[in-house]
Amino acid sequence: MMEPMHDVLRPVTRTYPPMAPFIIDITPRERAALTKLGDMLALAFGTYENPAFIAELHLHAFQLLPERISRLLSNFGTDFSASQYGAIVLRGLVNVDQDQLGPTPPSYKQMDYTRINRYGFICALLHGAVPSKPVQYYAQRKGGGLLHAIIPDEKMNFTQTGSGSRTDLFVHTEDAFLFNAADFLSFLFLRNEENVPSSLYSIRSHGSLGEEMGSLFRPIYKCPKDANYETDMAKGEEVTTAVLYGNREHPFIRFDAAEQIYNEAADQTPEAMAHLRHFWEEARQLIYNDFIPESGDLIFVNNHLCAHGRNAFVAGFRKENDRMVKCERRMMLRMMSKTSLIGIRGVTHTDDPYLIMEEHYGSLFK
Repeated sequence: MMEPMHDVLRPVTRTYPPMAPFIIDITPRERAALTKLGDMLALAFGTYENPAFIAELHLHAFQLLPERISRLLSNFGTDFSASQYGAIVLRGLVNVDQDQLGPTPPSYKQMDYTRINRYGFICALLHGAVPSKPVQYYAQRKGGGLLHAIIPDEKMNFTQTGSGSRTDLFVHTEDAFLFNAADFLSFLFLRNEENVPSSLYSIRSHGSLGEEMGSLFRPIYKCPKDANYETDMAKGEEVTTAVLYGNREHPFIRFDAAEQIYNEAADQTPEAMAHLRHFWEEARQLIYNDFIPESGDLIFVNNHLCAHGRNAFVAGFRKENDRMVKCERRMMLRMMSKTSLIGIRGVTHTDDPYLIMEEHYGSLFK
């Protein structure tokens, strides 16, 4: 049965200041259409990285996506207002075939990407509706493609990375150590049987910024490369930047609590550290931690407005009646995008405008 059009296209109502992402319940009709769409595009293009598909991504997005979803993301891409949280949850976006997916591999390195090909097409279309283009970063797995499987890795249990699990992953904007970090991120949950909450924090949740926040516009803060790098490579460099930037009343944010505050290698000045700690004491009270993703849910994030993280958990176990029971380990798919390929051309690979070669605040990988 088709949903009434006025329900499908009803406007999004938000509060000020926004304290949580807007959660959109995908209808059965939309979900069925998207699931079929992924398979249809796979037959037509083979892979979501096919240059012919990516080159006309925006056209595909607006022609093929359900109208409500394309409208939501198109508006989301240009809304930097005081009431925009910076993240949207698309609950029940796709049907995930758990049998076809197979057991969760030990780490992303063993992932069979042919099993998630359909989801790559769907994620790419969402970014195309913003509109933005999926990109890859050499700083992330030496590129690693347009779609990354995020899987708990026993060898990285206690790291501040997506492969970690046994410690809280502090909220952060993606690749805060780059000038050309992603504009938008999508996180599609294929499995979350451990029931791990996702953490989100928006700079908009502060409402009107106090006088102390003005210090965060000053370019005095360092940010080392993240925990994906070896310790001797992660030391802070002398480049300093602002935490807040853009419009003074409704700013953007570049922030990584783990690297800027808790990593001694950052070597912040006493003044910078004092400002960061004051900001963090206020910000951590505003972290939204109430959403537990289920299979098929997707979180879409403006990386300039909203930071993300997750709670600590024991990979491969869930709690039932106060007992820990074995389950399939968590599996999530991440895609990143930029709104302008022209704007990043100075830091992309000569032969691949979708591969960003920035290593740390403007310096490039050799």
